[in-house]
Amino acid sequence: MKLVSHYRENETLRKSFMQLALGVFGIDFESWHEHGYWGERYIPFSFADGDRIVANVSVNELDFIIEGKSYQALQIGTVMTHPEYRGKGLSAGLMNQVLDAYQGKYDFMYLFANDSVLDFYPKFGFEKVDEYLYSTKVSAGHRPIVLRKLELARDLALIEKAVYGRVPVSETFSTANSSGITMYHILNVFPEHLYYHPEEDAVVIFTKENRLVQLYDVISTSPVNIKNIVDCFGEADEIEFHFTPDNKDLQFQRCPFKRDGALFVKRRPGLELPKFRKHPFTSEA
Repeated sequence: MKLVSHYRENETLRKSFMQLALGVFGIDFESWHEHGYWGERYIPFSFADGDRIVANVSVNELDFIIEGKSYQALQIGTVMTHPEYRGKGLSAGLMNQVLDAYQGKYDFMYLFANDSVLDFYPKFGFEKVDEYLYSTKVSAGHRPIVLRKLELARDLALIEKAVYGRVPVSETFSTANSSGITMYHILNVFPEHLYYHPEEDAVVIFTKENRLVQLYDVISTSPVNIKNIVDCFGEADEIEFHFTPDNKDLQFQRCPFKRDGALFVKRRPGLELPKFRKHPFTSEA
């Protein structure tokens, strides 16, 4: 058993990692890697038995934007162990390796844990934090602008330009340098829910059902007027935001956000997250 990391270019280890992710979570990283979205900011820390990856904890190096200021952040993800190797403390060993490797090198470290491991992460100094979902009512009388539905085969260059050149969706709280994660969501979660707003030159990711809009992201290389985005949805009663909107142009309601599992955070002493925040969905690993 050996510790391996930074093995993106090692085909044998990379494919074994992908097989483990597919078997444990049903996550297919193949297309994501083939498109070049596995960048240097996604770093797996793994235990290998020979050339076989049997346990993993991945680090996503990104930044938090909090009240317009940038902070170094690390998002932990893809925490997994092959069924044959569970119960041996491998995940704990990898968490300690990550904590040692990044000691003093981050402002925030965080992860999204499922309900089965809520007692695991506090052992490493993580604290459970609450999130809040923002929503707004749609004003009547607006003539909605026609959004163009995007297709990956035709519009991938436009999408990549927006994602890799994006400005933060919110100055209140958002992420930066998380393009690789966003492209995973675009490829695998939202390929049928991508639209282009011509006036704002923005990629808009949303779903709409029973007059309720779930707005997941607004991606542009320049600041966007969120009110113009809201006005484009036409016959809808309410819009829920899966990120933290800036409170400038609209009246928002907020309520506690209930997810499967919880958000856990470690932070440098003296730093705090905004009290009423929702982590952007499209940069969740």
